[in-house]
Amino acid sequence: MSCKHYKNSPQKYYKIISFATFVGLLYACSTTKKVPEGEYLLTKNNFEFEDKKEFFDEELKDYVQQKPNKKQLLFIPLSLAFYNMANPKYDTILNEYMTYPSEMRNQKLRDSLFIKYNMKSSIGKSLVLDRILHNWGTPPVILDQTRSEKSAESIKKRLIYRGFWDADVQYKHDLDTASKKAAVNYFIKHNEPTRIKDYYYNIPDLGIKGYYTANLNKSLIRSGNILDQTILEKEVTRITDLMREFGYYKFNNLNDEVYFVADSLKNKKNVPLTLEIHKDSLDSRYKVSTFGNIDVAIVDEPGDYPKNTVKDSLRRIRFHTVNDKYKISSLWRAIIPDNRQIFDQKKLDVTKRNLLAMNNFSIVKARDSLRQGGMSAPNDSIVDVLYVLKPLPKYELKVGLDGNYSQILNLGVSPSVDLTTRNVFRGAENLSTSISGTFGSIRSTEDINKRSLAYEISAQASLNFPRLLLPFNYYKFIPKRYTPTSSILLGSSIQTNIGLGRVNFNTGLNYQANVNDQVYHKLTLFNTQVSLTKNKNAYYDYFVNDRLVKDEIFNDYFTFRPDIGNQLANGQLTIDEVSQRILEDTQYQQGLNQQGNDLLTTFRGSLINKERQTEDVLISSMIYNFVYSEIGKKDYPNAFYFNGKVELAGNILSLFNKRSNDGGVISGPQKTIFGIPYAQFVKFDIDARKYFKFNGNQTLVLRQFIGVGVPYGNSEEMPIIKSYFNGGSNDIRAWVAFGGLGPADSQVDERVRTYMTNDVKLTTNIEYRIPFNNMYEGAIFTDIGNTWSLRNHQDAHNDQFKFGKFLGQMGIGSGFGLRVNVAYITFRLDLAYKIYDPNKPEGDRWRFKNFQPFKPTLNIAFGYPF
Repeated sequence: MSCKHYKNSPQKYYKIISFATFVGLLYACSTTKKVPEGEYLLTKNNFEFEDKKEFFDEELKDYVQQKPNKKQLLFIPLSLAFYNMANPKYDTILNEYMTYPSEMRNQKLRDSLFIKYNMKSSIGKSLVLDRILHNWGTPPVILDQTRSEKSAESIKKRLIYRGFWDADVQYKHDLDTASKKAAVNYFIKHNEPTRIKDYYYNIPDLGIKGYYTANLNKSLIRSGNILDQTILEKEVTRITDLMREFGYYKFNNLNDEVYFVADSLKNKKNVPLTLEIHKDSLDSRYKVSTFGNIDVAIVDEPGDYPKNTVKDSLRRIRFHTVNDKYKISSLWRAIIPDNRQIFDQKKLDVTKRNLLAMNNFSIVKARDSLRQGGMSAPNDSIVDVLYVLKPLPKYELKVGLDGNYSQILNLGVSPSVDLTTRNVFRGAENLSTSISGTFGSIRSTEDINKRSLAYEISAQASLNFPRLLLPFNYYKFIPKRYTPTSSILLGSSIQTNIGLGRVNFNTGLNYQANVNDQVYHKLTLFNTQVSLTKNKNAYYDYFVNDRLVKDEIFNDYFTFRPDIGNQLANGQLTIDEVSQRILEDTQYQQGLNQQGNDLLTTFRGSLINKERQTEDVLISSMIYNFVYSEIGKKDYPNAFYFNGKVELAGNILSLFNKRSNDGGVISGPQKTIFGIPYAQFVKFDIDARKYFKFNGNQTLVLRQFIGVGVPYGNSEEMPIIKSYFNGGSNDIRAWVAFGGLGPADSQVDERVRTYMTNDVKLTTNIEYRIPFNNMYEGAIFTDIGNTWSLRNHQDAHNDQFKFGKFLGQMGIGSGFGLRVNVAYITFRLDLAYKIYDPNKPEGDRWRFKNFQPFKPTLNIAFGYPF
């Protein structure tokens, strides 16, 4: 915040400062208001590690039995402040009042409590404000010194569980009698851990032993590792899942068949460890189970099965229906287990996922059990499976109003109406139709420091199939467990964003498949988009900065060739024809000085921008998308994410048309379909991220984005809707979107450069996230990157990508931010500063000497940037 800004808005900042002062005084004066004499408000638990720190130490906080009041607004315990604001003489009454059911809480109950506690003068009082504050608030956490001792014992037990058998935990109370506040200090010494000396396994059953040894390389247990019970638990889970995959039904179901024995009699620092797997005390043999009957019932009411259903079957799966609303073939595709196959728990899990993903049913019952009489052979190894499904309503209507913020659209609102029609063709197909709008403001083209109205209204329809739309049986090379689906998309939109209006039409056919919880494939067989500019002749009315450049060079050119100016004034020449003559007039160009050449360069750039902004284009492409994600998976604390996409456009259209238009001032003639030029390009996008966890809950995130678009054939440039730009809350945050960074180290006037897009993009992001508590999280970040062109543009931009130069052409921004987690929403505030600006002249690109700490680039967004 600059002083100038403050002087221009004193009342605004006076209110903010006054409110902050009020909250601070409220916090300072009221936190111990209701702490009894001789007692202490617990304000903090401190942890001091005397010898070292381990990666799991953050979890030790969970074993403390007393925790301070949670902090909310401005890092103060707001709920405690609310509690303290209620009149203390009513605390006892309100505590008892809140124990009654809500339907009994009325004036009659309050009056009875007033009589009970001899407060007859208060009869008839509603205590509305006190009840609200008491209900919203939480009482002060009073230090219980005996619980500190128990907490120290719990922490020590956890350290022993983690393998530090000789750990020592002490505690000390820091009491402030004057302020009635206290902190508890825990002093933790890990000492040397207990390690696994040798690892053995005792598995009498030869079948179980064979599968275990065949997968021994995946074991989490290694000689020399710390004897950590949490690792042993994970190994038990791994073995249990492994055996259930190989057909051992209900293996270790009571969690008593797989365990470890540590021999600590001789040595407590290096302990032999033995894995034991026993079915029972007699070491009975394990049996491999097979699937038996697979029954699927579709009912209107849970009691309809089996008495009101008709039985049918398809490929060894038995179906039970009350009507013919659903084709049984549509259900067969979702059922993974098959009769007489070896039992596999994962097949049951995938089946549940498939049924829910169809968005047609709720699962009333999902049961797997040994066949009746399963205590004796052969029924003791045959597993029957039953699914009872209830169809969801045929129609589902949703009306929404979303608020959003982005660096492009600023603050906007998005009303929407969505209708889902289920089971359209009796094959569990869903038709989703929506009408939505987005209204807000966007960076003005007339003045890049102001914003103007922008909107988009769209209608979309998507028909989703729980199968692949192919004319042949594909299950031999795409198994059912991959959950293959298809969707047909059709949509249109009308928008006004940067003054120019556009009408867009799109359609596509998509195929999707989930190999497992981490791997996802998507193939868009065709994706066709038509983008038409409504008012391209008004370009210079909206792009005023380009108009200023145009007027300046036109006036200079008319001085050199007055007749051309007269022909433009008389309507004999158009603006584009004059622009063409300027670019082709070598005699005029040879007479320009350095200032004139710079103006000509900027003019060329503005013409390229004009043609790209106003182009009509038809894009018909094939897209393949591969995603590998470990994010959110409990077995991957240091998660990795990869998203790769390849798009190939225009090849099929090139086979059907040879007709060309006249081209533009910069671009040459192009082949057209129905008078609209079609684009030809190949585009590659790679987004890779790696997450590293530190000290339990701190996270370092590394992200690398690489994007390359290669126009060819009918396209000299990438279509603007497929091109790359810099900046924004999820990109290089020191620059707002379309904020003047790039392309490359181009010295084109920022007024023109602001809306330029390009063919190549490299972005590297580094962010370190530090949680303060469950609600607040801080972040420190650095963003590096820029965009480039694959063409030279006749020195109009100086933005061509060159391996020897690109590192020095990257913009660098750094900053810090705050994340606020409320329910399932993360509010994000990032303050970023330009560190290196490649678009500045040489010698002025490092921005340290011009650093203005009170003028950051402000980014407000929802959700993490990556």
